[in-house]
Amino acid sequence: MPALSTVRLTCSPLQESDWPFFLALQQHPDVMRFVAEDRSVADIREAFVSRLAPWTPGSAHWLCLVVRDTASQTPLGVTGYIHREDDCAEVGFLFAPSAQGKGYGFESLQALCEFAFNQGGIRRLTATVTAGNIASRALLEKTGFRLEGELRESYFLSGRWHNDWLFGLLKHEFQA
Repeated sequence: MPALSTVRLTCSPLQESDWPFFLALQQHPDVMRFVAEDRSVADIREAFVSRLAPWTPGSAHWLCLVVRDTASQTPLGVTGYIHREDDCAEVGFLFAPSAQGKGYGFESLQALCEFAFNQGGIRRLTATVTAGNIASRALLEKTGFRLEGELRESYFLSGRWHNDWLFGLLKHEFQA
């Protein structure tokens, strides 16, 4: 898997040396507010290890790319996708609070979509966002994803049921 590059960013496959950054993201309450409950270090480590395996289009595990500032090599977040069908994949992303609101999510998601559609054999990308996560919704919509529906009481988080917003982007709709 080659690295993806943008004007400011390099998105490269997760490596063992990224463990401290991955752990910090997964343990940050603001980052995980709409994603998951507190998990043990062992559970986070298991998720990390599952993303270290070599990835090629069609792999059954997540393509997990660390998004870095190209100039400083500072890690800013992670992005990637997982195949749900041969030509359909679900995207995901997490960014450190210090990297939010600076366009890094948009820049990296654009690069990910371009790779998925032009080199990854993907026809359709999807995303599932916990209702209320306005920042993720705005990022997806800015990238061209369309809200396709809402699943009521679909996700149990923080002691209560939440709705999920479902988004989709088709290859022929994508504007690089």
